[in-house]
Amino acid sequence: MHKILLTAALAALPLAASAADVKDDVVEARQGYYSLLGANMGTLVSMVKGETDYDGAKAQTAADNMLTLTRYNVGHLYMPGTSNADMPGRTDALPKIWEDMAGVQEKGMAFVKAVENLNEVAGLDKGELAKGVQQVGGTCKGCHDDYRAKH
Repeated sequence: MHKILLTAALAALPLAASAADVKDDVVEARQGYYSLLGANMGTLVSMVKGETDYDGAKAQTAADNMLTLTRYNVGHLYMPGTSNADMPGRTDALPKIWEDMAGVQEKGMAFVKAVENLNEVAGLDKGELAKGVQQVGGTCKGCHDDYRAKH
């Protein structure tokens, strides 16, 4: 019986978290997600720029990682109340995201398509990689221009 009560008490602990803590967690998770995308994109950009040698296997792995990340459902990462207006200094997400979710989703789908295209060519050669990276980068920029605070 004590084991059941302890289990029930432990299960209730997450419910005690404050709304601010939940919003901080959402922002941290959102930033972590985009950091993972950025780390893989950085690997590819480095090859395209010649900062590191082109390696088809490494390029394909980075593209595969990005493709895997596009399959992740990010809906919960966009909790209302987690914009830079709601949490100054904590995030660069503009309130416009929540005012134009259809536009965000459209840009997100363009990003997914670009990553799918990148995944098809990343391991072929540096020229094909460069075209794919440019396409993905364009979709990133399009979203950042509209929905991310500039510094």
